[in-house]
Amino acid sequence: MTIAQLLRRTGEGSRGEATGITSICSAHPLVLAAAIEHAARDDTSVLIEATCNQVNHRGGYTGMQPADFAGRVHAIADKAGLDRSRIILGGDHLGPNPWRKQPAEIAMNEAEAMVAAYVAAGFAKIHLDASMGCAGEPEALDDETTARRAARLAVVAEDVARRTGTPLPVYVIGTEVPPPGGADHALTAIEPTSAGAARRTITIHRDIFEQAGIAGAFSRVIGIVVQPGVEFGNENVLFYDRPKARDLCKVLNGEPQFVFEAHSTDYQGRAPLRELVEDGFAILKVGPELTFALREALYGLDLIAGDLFADYPQRTLYGVMERLMLARPEDWARHYGGSEAQQRVQRHYSFSDRIRYYWNQPEATDAVARLFDRLKGVSVPLTVFRQHLPALIRFAGRPLDPAAIAIAAVAGVVEDYAYACTGRR
Repeated sequence: MTIAQLLRRTGEGSRGEATGITSICSAHPLVLAAAIEHAARDDTSVLIEATCNQVNHRGGYTGMQPADFAGRVHAIADKAGLDRSRIILGGDHLGPNPWRKQPAEIAMNEAEAMVAAYVAAGFAKIHLDASMGCAGEPEALDDETTARRAARLAVVAEDVARRTGTPLPVYVIGTEVPPPGGADHALTAIEPTSAGAARRTITIHRDIFEQAGIAGAFSRVIGIVVQPGVEFGNENVLFYDRPKARDLCKVLNGEPQFVFEAHSTDYQGRAPLRELVEDGFAILKVGPELTFALREALYGLDLIAGDLFADYPQRTLYGVMERLMLARPEDWARHYGGSEAQQRVQRHYSFSDRIRYYWNQPEATDAVARLFDRLKGVSVPLTVFRQHLPALIRFAGRPLDPAAIAIAAVAGVVEDYAYACTGRR
């Protein structure tokens, strides 16, 4: 089943209900396991996406190229018993962003190589995002320049697919403001994309793709990224306000080819997420909330170990992560402000969850492995579970599998999105 077949607009489901799909944006193995195991249990498909900074032809911050990421996902799926045909791989914000400090031509050459690597590795959903300026350019580019660069990347994707025999990908166009990953400050309001801006994005891309001789590629553009008026900062969340997005949602009435893709939907909760799907935001991206839930579980297990074992220092994992982030501040320093005490709290508990960039560091993976080894097979009293992981007390009183605890914590978020996308509890 293709992603296009999975995305039915409001009123086109088998029972007349709106349906959508969750886009899982994470490279962490436990997060991927939670999403894949959920799909295996429900006999559904799962959309898993990697971002341009996270995974690219030069390794990204995970050290993985697209083929490596695909291999990780497929290995987890094989273990969970999910047929690989149920997995849809996507590339998010594929464009010059990782190299935007370079001149535009150099950055675009890198972006072309990245897109080629994604398509060759079997990624079926490609988000073309060339909206950011490169060296000497404005921070955000005009619609025509953005569309011309997107078309340039689509030409590469089409050529690679044909040369390698991989299926021709589907595309998503457009971008959202603020940038992905959450805002860096407390938010009070954010305006949805205007209906005019959404229509203009579609029209300009359609015209330029035709001029470039790739009208066929544009026929496979299934979605447009817009801002529905949802966002999260370090400490607060702006929830979906349907009336404010009403004019934007009407755009889809005249563009049946498209659905909306909504980014930064993390922390919205079931009811707002369901409203988004009902209003045409059929692709819901989630990332930081997944690793936020993972961190909650890991820190809870860390506290449990400290309570159960006299020789396990209190908050061992917390201490490792604090030292690691202080030693390598480049992934959080410009995002967190305030006093030293406020920054310390944000390092560990911010909704933007910049700590997610550190879990793949050897110091972190070793600390988690030691924690899991210490707790594996231990029977944790119900009272201790209630203190530190009250939502997971069903695991109390029997031999513990710490990895299963972490996966279950993430699965709670996945289930909220599954409900939003199907309307079924």
